[in-house]
Amino acid sequence: MAYQSWGNFPKVSQRSVPVLWRKKPLFLPNMPDTVLPHGLGRSYGDVCLNDGGVLLTTRNLNRFINFDTDNGILRCEAGVSLAEILDLCVPYGWFLPTTPGTQFVTMGGAIANDVHGKNHHCAGTFGRHVLQFELLRSDGERLLCSPTQNENYYAATIGGLGLTGLITWAEIQLKRIVHRAIQSESIQFEDLEEFFYLSEQSDQHYDYTVAWVDCNSKDKAKERGLFLRGNHVEQNEIPETWQIPFLRRLPPALRTMPINLPSFALNQWSISAFNWLYYNQQRQKSVTQLIDYESFFYPLDAIFEWRRLYGKNGFLQYQFVVPDTDHRIIKAIFHTISASGMGSFLAVLKTFGELTSPGLLSFPRQGVTLALDFPIKGSITFELLERLDDMVREANGVVYPCKDARLSARNFQTYYPQWTEFAQYIDPRFSSSFWRRVTKGN
Repeated sequence: MAYQSWGNFPKVSQRSVPVLWRKKPLFLPNMPDTVLPHGLGRSYGDVCLNDGGVLLTTRNLNRFINFDTDNGILRCEAGVSLAEILDLCVPYGWFLPTTPGTQFVTMGGAIANDVHGKNHHCAGTFGRHVLQFELLRSDGERLLCSPTQNENYYAATIGGLGLTGLITWAEIQLKRIVHRAIQSESIQFEDLEEFFYLSEQSDQHYDYTVAWVDCNSKDKAKERGLFLRGNHVEQNEIPETWQIPFLRRLPPALRTMPINLPSFALNQWSISAFNWLYYNQQRQKSVTQLIDYESFFYPLDAIFEWRRLYGKNGFLQYQFVVPDTDHRIIKAIFHTISASGMGSFLAVLKTFGELTSPGLLSFPRQGVTLALDFPIKGSITFELLERLDDMVREANGVVYPCKDARLSARNFQTYYPQWTEFAQYIDPRFSSSFWRRVTKGN
């Protein structure tokens, strides 16, 4: 099987070795090959790649170990996916403490990338809810890591991009719910000022907030969009048609993107047309509805292989966070993107809260985060992202390593000066294409 990143860039050549049982030592290739854990490969860039080396594939580590249904404490192997966790836990009235935009991520991958979700302002990152895990090192040592035991490896492994060793199992604290439904509201906004107003007001009353932004609006002075907010329903909010609280699972949409689109299909005109249609599908200023959690959290999961929309050359996702004390930097970045003619098919905007991550190398921090998708159009794409790198750096922001495939060593080391401290916890046999790129020359 050929393992590539979700963005289908860069192209690499690597071997794979399955990890079959958590209690056995690692099967390591002969030197000098390096190894890297690999789950479901949903990282957009090269943090999940090991060009010229070996991937330790973890999907066979897919066993549940213990589930305390009274207190919502779950222990499972690292290859279990978030989708599998939800299938088990939701019928018992428990939910993930926080979740990214796809449920096709493994437990190990969620920890290694310290993923975040729509509720960062009130729940922080995934790593904040990890109670403990076992870390298997290449020399056979097994470290039980928690906030009070092997604390340094606990902090280095959360957000550590799979470089500190192999997580064999992990234990997390889940969130209590009474139903699988979400009470959601979608609100049209006309500019960034309205977005920030909605965000400030919503963060006080809603667990989940996020916005889609039209980067290709004809009015270049405004960035209109749709603001989405929601909460898990309370007992008194459940209508009669939804009274079976957990067993009522809506049939998933079985839509598949069968082939890669031709490279010319996604252009400024088609992206602008999609953005116009997406914004105007909602004819009212505000629409409130009760929806299933899968539709609320994972809309893209309904289209299998949606990445093929970007063609065989792949795409780059770019996500950053900047301090929110001055909104001018976000406006300047939107204007830079618009002027480049490289509109983003998907632009997601959110404010991060003040809750800090336990991870030494974790990305989320208080501020405003923007995630963008760009089809690869040659040098023009890379030149635009380098300009955005400079703007983020000058604003004292950072770029998300989990989604990166082209960041320079200079910028990475500026964004994450703690990388030298982190490096002392890297397993000597573990490496990745990403890490070699961003530490080149060191």
